[in-house]
Amino acid sequence: MSSPSDSEPAGAPTGVIHDLGYRPYGGPRLGERAVARAFFVTGLRNTYGLGRSGRSKVLPFILLGVMLLPALILVGVLVQARNILGLNEQIVAYSTYPLTTQLLISVFVASQAPALISRDLRFRTITLYLARPMRRTTYVLVRLASLTVATFLLIGAPLLLMYVGGLLADLPVGRETGRFLGAIVGAALLAACLSGLAALVAALTVRRGLAVAAVIVVLLVSYTVVATIQGISGDAGRPAVGEVAGLFSPYTLVNGVQVFLFDSPAATNTPPSSDAMGLVYLLAVVLTVGGAIGGLLARYRTVHP
Repeated sequence: MSSPSDSEPAGAPTGVIHDLGYRPYGGPRLGERAVARAFFVTGLRNTYGLGRSGRSKVLPFILLGVMLLPALILVGVLVQARNILGLNEQIVAYSTYPLTTQLLISVFVASQAPALISRDLRFRTITLYLARPMRRTTYVLVRLASLTVATFLLIGAPLLLMYVGGLLADLPVGRETGRFLGAIVGAALLAACLSGLAALVAALTVRRGLAVAAVIVVLLVSYTVVATIQGISGDAGRPAVGEVAGLFSPYTLVNGVQVFLFDSPAATNTPPSSDAMGLVYLLAVVLTVGGAIGGLLARYRTVHP
């Protein structure tokens, strides 16, 4: 029996072209809005490790659990021992709770901002994201929105638990609802400020460890310095100095806004004592968030797809 090559003339081509029927995609193209929506959801899931490795889920869920634990204990004491202790309001005010748990919040933001921002720069996946149809502005706003919403959920979850506990303890519904809504607005403002600052710091370096350390230093050291100045100025009878110092930490800044807008209990020694200073605090929040967005946009103008 002769082989196939024996029946072919010498030098004849032996390759065969197969028509596999590949065709270009002819369906609908959803555009930038759909890309941004999917990008936001993916970023939000990634901040809590969803869709990532099991190790990535450990830290965010531990922080969330530790954030909820004190609130759960406070609710238990309020519900079970309200009459015995003569309690007629929350043991810890809604507006004070974020400051008492600021270490946990800062660690969460510091760990997740580099995961969303620095990693894209380090592995150059940013060049893929900036390809059509998503623009740099959209990338920055969506990444920042994902981090802000994730941080808001971390801050707001224990506040919601405390609110439900207050209703179960038969605290005045109208008063509790007003204070809770004020606290939720404060949580949103705090999440926006923290996320903006953390994202800006993370965008300046591609090394995740360095970004984490830098964000923690910016958030915690700034609060420590501000709280020290406020304590000294309050004892020295110079509250105006403490009011000005409160502008330089996101935690004291947002608490001052809550005191001004909602008459919330102050968590600092020298909250804003006048409407003029309250407006300055509110303006400082807007400038902090706007400045962070502007800084991020300026940073990403130097990134070439």
